[in-house]
Amino acid sequence: MNAARTVLDVALGLALAGAFTAQLLRWLRVLQREHYEPSSMSRFLGRWSSPPVASAKSVERFKNKRPITLSHVLMVALVVTVVTRVDLLVVVVSVAYGLWCPLGLSIRGRTSQLQWTRRLKTIALVATAASLAAGVAGAFTVRPWLLAVAMVWAVPLVLDVTARVLAPYEDRRAQAFVDQATQRLRRVNPRVVAITGSFGKTSTKNHLADLLGSDSAVVASPRSFNNRAGLSRTINENLADGTRIFIAEMGTFQAGEIRALCEWCPPEIAVVTALGPVHLERMKTVDVIEQAKFEITERAATVVLNVDDGRLARWLDRLSEQGKRVRTAGSLNADASVRVVVEGMNWTVIVDGTTLGTVASLAGVQPTNVACAIATALELGVAEQEVASRLARVTPVANRSNVVTAPSGVVVIDDTFNANPASAVAALKLLSSLPLVGRRIVVTPGFIELGREQYSANMSLGQKVAVMGAELVVVGRTNVQPLVGGYDQPLRRFDRRDEAVEWVRSALVAGDGVLYLNDLPDHYP
Repeated sequence: MNAARTVLDVALGLALAGAFTAQLLRWLRVLQREHYEPSSMSRFLGRWSSPPVASAKSVERFKNKRPITLSHVLMVALVVTVVTRVDLLVVVVSVAYGLWCPLGLSIRGRTSQLQWTRRLKTIALVATAASLAAGVAGAFTVRPWLLAVAMVWAVPLVLDVTARVLAPYEDRRAQAFVDQATQRLRRVNPRVVAITGSFGKTSTKNHLADLLGSDSAVVASPRSFNNRAGLSRTINENLADGTRIFIAEMGTFQAGEIRALCEWCPPEIAVVTALGPVHLERMKTVDVIEQAKFEITERAATVVLNVDDGRLARWLDRLSEQGKRVRTAGSLNADASVRVVVEGMNWTVIVDGTTLGTVASLAGVQPTNVACAIATALELGVAEQEVASRLARVTPVANRSNVVTAPSGVVVIDDTFNANPASAVAALKLLSSLPLVGRRIVVTPGFIELGREQYSANMSLGQKVAVMGAELVVVGRTNVQPLVGGYDQPLRRFDRRDEAVEWVRSALVAGDGVLYLNDLPDHYP
């Protein structure tokens, strides 16, 4: 009898260990993808705990269906078994939850696989040790399995607490890399251009690098390395002796973050591309975003502003009063110092009222971003005619309104890296302008991180797709309800983007066009 009980206890312990491990891997992936922000655990637990709205792979009208999920069934079963003191079933229910829930949040991941960095290993080790200690302590209580079971269900909470506890230690480690980057910046002493904006900053950064030319000793922060860790790594690894210009993209999730970046990476020239409702989930209002973005101007001697943006246009007097040199740029605002004016299939570049040249327009490239890049290049001392000759080097940025024709003859717009309402409008106009003879399809998961405006922004997106006569394909379930409400027609939904891509490839033919608008990482439901 004792031997049988021992075997059972060992089996239950191993099963719980496996369930805990599965949960740990799932939620570590979320934590890493969300830049180790502790509060992301509660946010994403809430997202994954809400039930799906409708089944996938079907064309349907979509009502507000609220089906019960496996997670909900197991939660109810847990409460019942705990109350009725059937501890064996408590363990069985918890093992099932740990191994399979939340349904859809995979262990491996498609878009955001775990990277076993030192920081991730540290968090995983501390969280596992704390959970194991709790489970062992529980073995000496009246109901020995309850604490071990609780650790399976509490993985997001444990990771939240662990990340908070380790945050001061991680800050000290990160500061060491920042100090190294600061010393390298002082030694190499390049001219620093800092670029920020709610959107357009990566494109403007790349366009500026194109205009500066391959003969310049130019280093630009890669991809979206726009926070403290990314910038310090870029400087430490790429800023070689002889570098004359360093282009630093700077992003922010909260007020004070850009100011802190500029304290150790002070820009000579600051560029602000646009203001808009991005990251509202964390920053709450566009006014807060504006204040956070303004920080990039504090240490700069020269500021380049996109004055097509009404909010940025109002900065002009304020910056001038502070003694800043301000260079304005835009496409629509006739008062801009540097303009890239769209004239049919061409762009005309005008600098201080003088036409610099005319080039063929580039599909997927925003003229305002090019204007900001031109203005910055001029401020760096590049001659006007040299800038004009280098305009042919400007190319679209990957995954941002890139237009290609597939071997099947289907025209594809890849806008998967743009995820804000303003860029979506531009992408929809681009799809509408294409000379297609067949269907127009928009594949999207909608917008995220817009706080209270997220529902209305996605409903508006659905409405815009309907008005232009395109078919809407929704990926995932994060924004299904508002997209469906705005579109107000039968549509198609898929759980994963690769399923949507497979359908597009099988359903569309030459003369059709598809816009892939945004692509949520798969730690979103």
